[in-house]
Amino acid sequence: MDAKETIFWSAAFPGFGQILNGKLIKGFIFIGLEVLINVQGNFNSAIIYSFQGEIQKAIQVTNHQWLMFYPCLYFFSMWDAYRDAGGGKKPWSSLPFVFSAYFVTLGLFYSSKLNIFGMLLGPVWLPMLFLIPGILSGFIIRRIVLYFK
Repeated sequence: MDAKETIFWSAAFPGFGQILNGKLIKGFIFIGLEVLINVQGNFNSAIIYSFQGEIQKAIQVTNHQWLMFYPCLYFFSMWDAYRDAGGGKKPWSSLPFVFSAYFVTLGLFYSSKLNIFGMLLGPVWLPMLFLIPGILSGFIIRRIVLYFK
């Protein structure tokens, strides 16, 4: 299994990358956790409202207490599948995943209050937007750490 391919499968649904790697129990645990957090956080309803442009409804239906777990589960699942498939052998290669989880969580945390160019993006779009600085900072900090190592 190609290590990068497992990242895409885990991005599609946490646990799929583990199943592709033959780690069935771990994969089903990730799937179970994803379903639990998704249902308890009302994430599917928030996604539907967000795609319909009804951001206030998306914010109202979201259970942030549960949904705050989602980015960490999501990115850890991607990292774990990537590592199990033979990727991540370079030092500090987990940092883009770690910082992505951190920044997406920050995006979720501020999703009901932060306006960008006068627009409230809500619990789906703002965390997705925060993924960009998460990935970039992960790669930049990795380079800095390796430079001074």
